[in-house]
Amino acid sequence: MNSDLEIARLADLKPIEVIAEKAGISRNELELYGNYKAKVSLDITNRLKGKKDGKLVVVSAITPTPLGEGKTVTTIGLSQAIGKIGKSVFTCIRQPSMGPIFGIKGGAAGGGHSQVVPMEDFNLHLTGDIHAITAAHNLGAAALDSRLFHEERKGYEDFEARSGIKALKVDKDRIVWKRMIDMNDRGLRNIEVGLPAAEGAKNMNGVPRKTGFDIAVASELMAILALAEDLQDMRKRVGKVVMAYNLDGEPVTAEDLGVAGAMTVVMKETIKPTVMQTLEHTPCFIHAGPFANIAHGNSSIIADKIALKLADYVVTEAGFGSDMGLEKFVNIKSRYSNQKPSCVVLVATLRALKMHSGGFHIVPGKKLDEGLVGENMEALEAGFCNLKAHIKNASKLGLPVVVAVNRFPTDSDKELQYVCDKAIEAGAFNAVVSEVHAKGGAGGVDLANAVVAACDQESDMKYLYEPKLPLKEKIEKIATEIYSAGSVNFSDKALRQLAELQKDYGNLPVCMAKTPLSFSHDPKLKGAPSHFEFPVNEVKLSAGAGFVYVLVGKIMTMPGLGSNPSYANIDIDENGEVIGLF
Repeated sequence: MNSDLEIARLADLKPIEVIAEKAGISRNELELYGNYKAKVSLDITNRLKGKKDGKLVVVSAITPTPLGEGKTVTTIGLSQAIGKIGKSVFTCIRQPSMGPIFGIKGGAAGGGHSQVVPMEDFNLHLTGDIHAITAAHNLGAAALDSRLFHEERKGYEDFEARSGIKALKVDKDRIVWKRMIDMNDRGLRNIEVGLPAAEGAKNMNGVPRKTGFDIAVASELMAILALAEDLQDMRKRVGKVVMAYNLDGEPVTAEDLGVAGAMTVVMKETIKPTVMQTLEHTPCFIHAGPFANIAHGNSSIIADKIALKLADYVVTEAGFGSDMGLEKFVNIKSRYSNQKPSCVVLVATLRALKMHSGGFHIVPGKKLDEGLVGENMEALEAGFCNLKAHIKNASKLGLPVVVAVNRFPTDSDKELQYVCDKAIEAGAFNAVVSEVHAKGGAGGVDLANAVVAACDQESDMKYLYEPKLPLKEKIEKIATEIYSAGSVNFSDKALRQLAELQKDYGNLPVCMAKTPLSFSHDPKLKGAPSHFEFPVNEVKLSAGAGFVYVLVGKIMTMPGLGSNPSYANIDIDENGEVIGLF
């Protein structure tokens, strides 16, 4: 079989105007970025206002291996398959960060015969949204450091006399707004800024302080883009962003700093989703890209709402396993959008289920153990508990579950049938084998029919908690009911932060930042661990995005590059074409 890039290059692409017109998007609503991608004006929402919504399908997964289990492949392949059975369909997925692309994961456009194309455009820059968010975020950081410098240089009274502006009196030790870059770079996690040019010299470089960088897709601005209803809502949310605290302990917002308008202007064009096509010419919106282990891991509300007016079925993806992306889809995204899914698809693979037996260790770049590749019913039976727990969680949220078992060439029919039978026994509406990687939409017809049938069932999505529940109890509810923790251990720091936030922000949902490789905080705990102690280290506020996020265990907001990174394979060939993306 050809590589993903070779398959994408062999595709017979249609001009994006043709794809858009067939999907119901007018030419005057498109802003072209070359022949095969375009931004869509939000004017379309006025034209479509009276149309009935289609069915929303969320693709999630079991707890993945570090290799991933093909969730994006399934999302795109399912969309192609729904188109193949004669239904109108739209896909909505996130824009990938270049950090993982050059790090370890590779591209995020799907794979095999289920891809968004052109895959090079999709994976590298796209229409520049992440760069715009990075620039807007760093504009805020620069404005904050500049204000700190000018206020402290000759004192607050002098500043107010010179500028005519009231001093904010920022506490330099309580600045929470870091800088951003769209790359894995561990060297930038902790830095010092504002240092003098030379020892003893007059310092015109700012106020020396310690800070750091996070990866761009962890920016609160990215979360805001994903959750905003329109440009004016985005502007209001940017204004609410808390960037620091003053000497009296009061929040200093982007609005207080006078930079919220300019930040919004820099990222103004990001509010428009980008439309592309799959290998089988079904339409796809790519919009927003918040990380799922750090932020809420879902594409935008705007893209979903437009797509639901245009198609019978909208297939979207929630990052990582259902304990991460799906829980946040329901309790954060759906809470703001009022769009409730009709069905959830849980993606599983035999190799991942065998890994969850606890007897195997998967390391990217190293050959898989024979016990993962060959028939191994003992390991499969032992690891099935992970899928069972995910089915239980999705059902608890009130959603019909269809399990999609991604087939690999070495998988045995006996093992595949076992997983499908046991999944239905565990409460799934249906469970089918998916071959969309090898066969495209034709390999997902059974999955498409199962999803359509599930969407015809009564769906009664339930929030896990109500807004009035205290923040601490919301965290405990997620930890015990979704992760199966026995107890939650809050650090003294986290307890102080929760006490501070509860008064003004207690009604916000919580966004858990933890490892995606286990139900627990510990990536080594496989299967379906329970009765463990769940450590909450720190709690932070994303007032503009509209949630409180919780740092659990050893979670980092700036990834690092490994010893054998993906960028070593990426290059330009003699014809000027990109090679090495996968």
